Amino acid sequence: MSILATKPVDKIIAEAQETGEHTLKRALTSLDLTFLGIGAIIGTGIFVLTGQAAAKHAGPAVIISMILAGIVSALAAFCYAEFASTVPISGSAYAYGYATLGEFVAWIIGWDLILEYAFGAATVAVGWSGYVVSFLKDFGIEVPVALRAARGTQFINLSPEVAAKLNEAKTIAVDPGWNVLNKAVETELEKIGYHVSNFPVETSLVNLPAFLIAVAVTILLVKGIKESANFNTAIVIVKTSVVVLFIIAGIGFINTENFTPFIPPQRVDTAGNPIFGAFGWSGVLTGAAVIFFAYIGFDAVSTAAQEAKNPQKDMPIGIIGSLLICTILYVLVSFVMVGVVSYTQLNVPAPIAEAINAARTRAVGTVFETILSYMPFIIKLGAVLGLSSTMLVMVMGQPRIFYSMSKDGLLPTWASKVHPKFRTPYVTTIITGAIVAIMAGIVRIDILGELVSIGTLFAFVIVSLGVIIMRYTHPNLHRPFKVPFSPYFPILSALASGYLMNGLPLDTWLRLILWMSIGLVIYFAYGYKHSRLALLTPEEMKASTPEGKVSLSPMIGVLLLIALTIWQFAFTSQSATQRLVETSIRLFLWITLGVMVYFLTYGRKLLTSQDRNAKIAKIGLTASGINLLVWILVGYWFWVHYNELHGVR
Repeated sequence: MSILATKPVDKIIAEAQETGEHTLKRALTSLDLTFLGIGAIIGTGIFVLTGQAAAKHAGPAVIISMILAGIVSALAAFCYAEFASTVPISGSAYAYGYATLGEFVAWIIGWDLILEYAFGAATVAVGWSGYVVSFLKDFGIEVPVALRAARGTQFINLSPEVAAKLNEAKTIAVDPGWNVLNKAVETELEKIGYHVSNFPVETSLVNLPAFLIAVAVTILLVKGIKESANFNTAIVIVKTSVVVLFIIAGIGFINTENFTPFIPPQRVDTAGNPIFGAFGWSGVLTGAAVIFFAYIGFDAVSTAAQEAKNPQKDMPIGIIGSLLICTILYVLVSFVMVGVVSYTQLNVPAPIAEAINAARTRAVGTVFETILSYMPFIIKLGAVLGLSSTMLVMVMGQPRIFYSMSKDGLLPTWASKVHPKFRTPYVTTIITGAIVAIMAGIVRIDILGELVSIGTLFAFVIVSLGVIIMRYTHPNLHRPFKVPFSPYFPILSALASGYLMNGLPLDTWLRLILWMSIGLVIYFAYGYKHSRLALLTPEEMKASTPEGKVSLSPMIGVLLLIALTIWQFAFTSQSATQRLVETSIRLFLWITLGVMVYFLTYGRKLLTSQDRNAKIAKIGLTASGINLLVWILVGYWFWVHYNELHGVR
């Protein structure tokens, strides 16, 4: 049996209908699922990454980035909704991939989703830390610099007099005491006759608040899914109210000068070559890709399919409803944020707090001064609570994917252990929480955010193509919800997700490929040998592998992804070496995906005729080991030549 053999859909549905102490508890309604989605979506983008995307990539045009990300999310949401109603089982894109693209691709998705959920939760934890440090400061509690941010983050201690002078210009907003040291602060200090060397500067060692919130969320999730959902619903109501309040309070203090230039000119390196993603239209694209993972709340909803009371009805409602509500709020918040404060000042862990501080500075001497004086407390409290619920949904998703992979034999059996009292996957929840806590404590938020975005987008590409394949391979399945205008919508979804993926920096692509390469080694070392598919009879495998031909649509989608990548990178004004590296590494991933889709759709008889044996496992382990070594060397070459490739001298 081939590594691309698919899992019989009837067995997937049978597993979803199992009951008993060893199964997950069905306790969630469509309202619970919608609130879970809102809990995941509202938080990461609004409270954390909007500022990062504006300050480093898109400028005020982060508004366009937000709309673009919302459109891509909507396309992917339709595909997820069809899968979630047809294959209502815990595991999200992993389970969908197993039913359509085969075990090998399913493993890749499952491994990829660690980037999406575990690293996503770590990203949110870092943002939560930024707000809680600011919140505690309002009560006179100063978290030591060494314990408030990722290792290497610099802080500068400003006197009240200097902070007042900086705020007078109304271009940045700072507080007396410790502030994150960034380019905007350094520039404004020079304008008033100071230099960074005139002030105490300290470097952080570990983000302790981020570590502690990860531990707290893990404990709550171990206790029970319904308790977690009730906590999430209460927090969603609070943080949605806070977001609306921010829009109402901030819209009156928008400075239209902050919208000029709306799309800042693209930066160039010392050789005069444009820097991809550093403002300009490429920055708008990169900004959309960076903040895109903030929309993965609807994806997290799909991981709870086996805990929904009526998944075939409730999952589409939860997925699409939560996305629609949040997209509207996202666009409004980004508009107010970049209107109130200069985008150059938003490269901080708590950008909304910066916007409120700027509005307060502008309101001095007016009737709104007193009103706005209470806003920082309200916004920070809402952000602290809101990001807690976002973390809860992210950490909830990952253990359930591990649970599904373990039930399929691709991970050890302990990964699918369910707590006898709480009926939650407690072992993998604890492991996930530990990973999140460590990552949140030591890794910068920008690196985490980019990894989460590329992992999410890659999963969306595969799910979009999988919808088309499943329409042909399993035409008789009951589909309570169908993607409209298939295969055009799914192909457009794959292209849109691929377009945003291409907008992420090349070092993020290399991290993705290296991560996937590590996963392949683990698959051939353990998963391939222990897969439950090996227990199926030849007749069962034949029955699960339809003979009918699949449309050309999936391959057309992959070919369009390849053409899109060539168009985006092969004809830019970068140097020949830059174009070659940028294009070839991205094409490697798309061509690899195309080969797998081709064999799955047009070589099914060949795939199911191969027996699962030790020889294949040995060959696969050797090949994946060589592949990992090659990409380690490629990565080493890239980072050694990083400055040269980016025009830094």
